Amino acid sequence: MSSERVAVYPGTFDPVTNGHMDIISRTAKLVDKLVVGVAVNIGKVPLFTLDERVEIVESEIAGLENRAHITVAPFDNLLMDFVVSQDGNMVVRGLRAVSDFEYEFQMASMNARLNNKIETVFLMASERQQFIASRFVKEIAQLGGDISSFVSTNVHDRVKQKIDAR
Repeated sequence: MSSERVAVYPGTFDPVTNGHMDIISRTAKLVDKLVVGVAVNIGKVPLFTLDERVEIVESEIAGLENRAHITVAPFDNLLMDFVVSQDGNMVVRGLRAVSDFEYEFQMASMNARLNNKIETVFLMASERQQFIASRFVKEIAQLGGDISSFVSTNVHDRVKQKIDAR
């Protein structure tokens, strides 16, 4: 394993929100390398394909000042195996509320049993992003609501195109 601080920030990013971008931007300042892992997640039915989600996340991080330290990669295996494949030594997860903590704590405990050399680090969501969840963004958009305060203009347009095409 590398002596660099290599973090993996996993998620389905369907769609990537301002909350995700906040965690990405803040994490990139704390580590030597950040891999944004875009998951297949067999338990969810995504609005966007895996390739589309990877491409959207890549376009969103293109404007970040520390972009050189960030990569995006899809994965469809166990998170701990993906982290090892990326030479990672930590997983970063964002917490919005107390309800997130219980789920994330269970996941971190399971992951530690799978590989105790990889740490899980939690970042609290910024105050303005605490309530944003991709599933709510999709639901609001599908019901004709305005999602512009939850996602970038690019993501807003992509979500609208995808919903209109259905």
